[in-house]
Amino acid sequence: MCMHINPPAATAATTTLLGAMYLDARLFLRKDLRWLLGRRRLRSSFGTALAEDRISPYNFIVSNTRLNPTRQVIWARNPWSSSPETFSWGETLSRSNQWGNYFLSQGVKKGDLVAFFMLNSSEFIFAWIGLWAIGAAPAMINYHLTGDALIHCLSISGARLVLMDGDETALQRMEEVRPKLGQEVKFVKLQHIRGVPVSTMSTESPPAEFRKGVKAGDPMALFYTSGTTGLPKGCHLPMIAAFFHAHGSLAGTNPVEGRGERYYVCMPYYHGTGGINVMAQLLANNIICIAPKFSVSNFWPDIVASEANWFVYVGETLRYLLAAPPSALDRAHRVHSIYGNGLRPDIWNQFKDRFGISQVFEFFNSTEGMLALDNPSKNDFTAGAVGHHGFLQRWKYHDYYIPVAVDTETGDILRDKKGWAVRVPYEVGGEILVRVPFERTFPGYWKNPEASDKKFVKDVFRKGDSFYRTGDALRRDKEGRWLGDTFRWKGENVSTAEVSEVLGKYPGILDANVYGVELPNHDGKAGTAAIYIDPALKQAFDHQDLLRHARSHLPRYAVPLFLRHVAAPSATHNNKQNKLPLKREGVHPDKVSAEDKVYWIEGRGKGVTYVPFTRQDWDDLHVGKAKL
Repeated sequence: MCMHINPPAATAATTTLLGAMYLDARLFLRKDLRWLLGRRRLRSSFGTALAEDRISPYNFIVSNTRLNPTRQVIWARNPWSSSPETFSWGETLSRSNQWGNYFLSQGVKKGDLVAFFMLNSSEFIFAWIGLWAIGAAPAMINYHLTGDALIHCLSISGARLVLMDGDETALQRMEEVRPKLGQEVKFVKLQHIRGVPVSTMSTESPPAEFRKGVKAGDPMALFYTSGTTGLPKGCHLPMIAAFFHAHGSLAGTNPVEGRGERYYVCMPYYHGTGGINVMAQLLANNIICIAPKFSVSNFWPDIVASEANWFVYVGETLRYLLAAPPSALDRAHRVHSIYGNGLRPDIWNQFKDRFGISQVFEFFNSTEGMLALDNPSKNDFTAGAVGHHGFLQRWKYHDYYIPVAVDTETGDILRDKKGWAVRVPYEVGGEILVRVPFERTFPGYWKNPEASDKKFVKDVFRKGDSFYRTGDALRRDKEGRWLGDTFRWKGENVSTAEVSEVLGKYPGILDANVYGVELPNHDGKAGTAAIYIDPALKQAFDHQDLLRHARSHLPRYAVPLFLRHVAAPSATHNNKQNKLPLKREGVHPDKVSAEDKVYWIEGRGKGVTYVPFTRQDWDDLHVGKAKL
């Protein structure tokens, strides 16, 4: 029997299908729908778990162990071992239980924080889970801290027990501050207890009563801000975040799809990107691969030995890997995807091409922040963006993620004559405010209500409304791509990422850190680039050709007016570009380091090359003789 198909009907169906495919490709409907439905499923699951009093992350460790107790879950190049160590789920749970029972023997109580002053290791993970087992949590102390900052972080944690690990220099810094903390704080060197007494403790789970009554807002860990704007502030990551990470792969909100992937994390666990990621994948039943710290020489050998499929990056670490000489290991690995934040557009595709990476999953967030953006990028369309929203997410978050103008003199939100904040178009960009209440909450800075209150602003667009100030200037283009860090000059928004990408492609420039600086008698901020030049090419560096290159690839207003030759790239302890000290110093001759040299475009911005910026030039700007 022959079936007759009506040609017009078939044509109509084909047209409809093609139209739907076009709309999806244009508006990213399926991607957005998957995300939004995933978030809904997570909230529903969490509500059920909360009602049943089972939101402790320790429960996920137990469940994963029951599924497959003999399966390897940790690969670790530990600081104390000459060869990698591996641990199954059963071994992980047993060792974690020993730590939980050890903490109980030391007087740690439910709700307490224990300070971790440690390198990454398998014991770091076991001790962390051990704290969850008794309803406690770690306070992650940056082992690079010293003096007042170290005392401050230990003090606000309230920890009465400090676990220490690392080199003698780090341990000595801790010894130096001990007398200022009081006798009630106990310090234990991990090297001294790795065998005894922890290994003599029971491998049985601590009593379940310690995990009863855990609340959504209780800390799964206490992290700290970088301290670039004063002493570090404590930011606790709430238990609800641990629950979301554990279920994320099922709901489409975890970057790693499926279970059993091997995930290499050498970023410091005292920092959110390293610590949250390593635990997120463990909770989600993936295999974590641990290294004590980031090392260019050890990185690819570790990746190959651990058979990792993913790794975590932060900031400039990828630039360091790219700067290393070509190696046979560049492609002799199994990594298909990388996850992190701060990958600069100028090396985005260079890194992918050299090392054979299929996907860059860039995210934008902070430990304390309510603004969370994701960009799972597999193509040039989303390369360089810090996040991406399709049509549905743009619609959903239109009145929640709002860009506003900021007063460049005071840093306050700019208000109109009626006192309302000035909202700016997404494509122009400005500081992003997040409306509250929202699906995410800001838990507040630990024991610092005054600093917490400063993160909120009221009566923004109407009487009684409230918004969280992210402090981050972003813009979103018409295709939904979020682009980071902008400043305003000559009435135009300048994207630091765009400028950095152009300068980074010029021969000899190994690093370009772009920012805006305030100048006397000028509105807005003048574009400045702190450039690190290959030492072998520094003497013959051609400033005129660099200016020609910049002007041929950038709008006139975006071409940096100033260059600052730096002796070394400026980075924070977690390998992110550090703009704050550079912004504070600006181009003031008395503030710029004597090691650095400042140049500006001759002819007060109208010439054809960069020339040294002198004190006389500064004085002319200060008294209004020079106008840019």
